Amino acid sequence: MLRKVVLDTETTGLEAARGHRVIEIGCVEIIDRQPSGRTFQRYLNPGRANDAGAVAVHGITDEFLRDKPRFAEVAEEFVAFIDGAELLIHNATFDVTFLDAELQLADTRYGCMREHAVVVDTLALAREKYPGQKNTLDALCKRLAIDNSHREVHGALLDAHLLAEVWLAMTAGQGALSLGSNGAAGPHAQTASGIAPTGLPRPRVQRASAAEVAAHDARLAALAKACGGASLWRKSASES
Repeated sequence: MLRKVVLDTETTGLEAARGHRVIEIGCVEIIDRQPSGRTFQRYLNPGRANDAGAVAVHGITDEFLRDKPRFAEVAEEFVAFIDGAELLIHNATFDVTFLDAELQLADTRYGCMREHAVVVDTLALAREKYPGQKNTLDALCKRLAIDNSHREVHGALLDAHLLAEVWLAMTAGQGALSLGSNGAAGPHAQTASGIAPTGLPRPRVQRASAAEVAAHDARLAALAKACGGASLWRKSASES
């Protein structure tokens, strides 16, 4: 079975073409529809300032990133982690465009993301499954009864864990059809009625570890202190 890696990034702004950079990468590995326990997460020094609007979404400040490694320093490890996998990314074009730019800046020998992995856009899958509905990560968590109450600001690894749970819930009941020995059913296979079977056990999902949650909370506390105890990031409800 093809190894899957759920991936998310945080960036200094919205446009890679205007020189914005990746400041966090978070990846969660899934094997046989089970989180393997392997993750990849790095904060990165982008060598430029964050846009204020971006900080309002992810809460990652320039000061926090000052002593973090540059992308080029972690590029080889990152490529090794995703190599040969099927990448599950929500609104994949955004993340892939940024990561392609980072790979080229690091060393042209790295090529582009699609030379290392198959890219699947989970936003496109959600729109196919729930046409005409809101399909942000928060909306999907609510629709699928996935607890995202700890998502006070965006974080790449935190969001990758949530997206892994969303993808498992969205595709529950398709495993026997799409993962069979002949693979003929394909990635969008369903029952004859077009509805996934009910009564199946909920997939086991590995949530963020205690250390990851503690690091996230420490970052929020530091932001609150910097804002005189009135951090707006804890109230952020921005959509992905």
